[in-house]
Amino acid sequence: MALAGVSEGTCVVCYDACDSMYASRLWWMLRWAGHAQTVVLDGGQEAWEKSGGVLSTAPAVNRPTGTLAVSKPLVSTVDYEQVRENLDTGNLQIIDARNPERFRGENETIDPIGGHIPNAVNRFFKDNLQPDGTFKPAQALRREFVACMGNREPAKIVNQCGSGVTACHNLLAMEIAGLQGAALYPGSWSQWCNMPGSPVAC
Repeated sequence: MALAGVSEGTCVVCYDACDSMYASRLWWMLRWAGHAQTVVLDGGQEAWEKSGGVLSTAPAVNRPTGTLAVSKPLVSTVDYEQVRENLDTGNLQIIDARNPERFRGENETIDPIGGHIPNAVNRFFKDNLQPDGTFKPAQALRREFVACMGNREPAKIVNQCGSGVTACHNLLAMEIAGLQGAALYPGSWSQWCNMPGSPVAC
């Protein structure tokens, strides 16, 4: 990011053409690196074009190297051992961002085993969006996520998906809803299902 011209004070606007899936991941990664000045363009490229924004096909302009340095993370993570321990303690609520079919272990085409982490609940990341591809209003997101949280505070929520990408979409939606402090399980289902002895629910 420094090579792209980003410094400590640079505001990075993240966008994509994939329901903000990759933009949310970049937003999270920058915050993980300690960079607070980052936002996601609501609705992505489609919203930009609908609002009259123009697109360029010219090569990116080289910018002077920035001074961005990795600092204390602004987001939290949990690892495999913590998620495994939670099977016994039940202190955390795991929220799985994959589509319902993969959550149920159906039509798994990416990982060697289908299913989900026991006691996880499913919140498909695309349910965060309105038909036009923008995020739902904060009040609606808050109501829907509170229903998934099992009376737990955000700090007791862990978001996961297949490989830690679309879970960031749920994390962003929780931020919009005013539910800050949830963690990401970066290894997600791809790690879980490849670890010997990991229990699987369907």
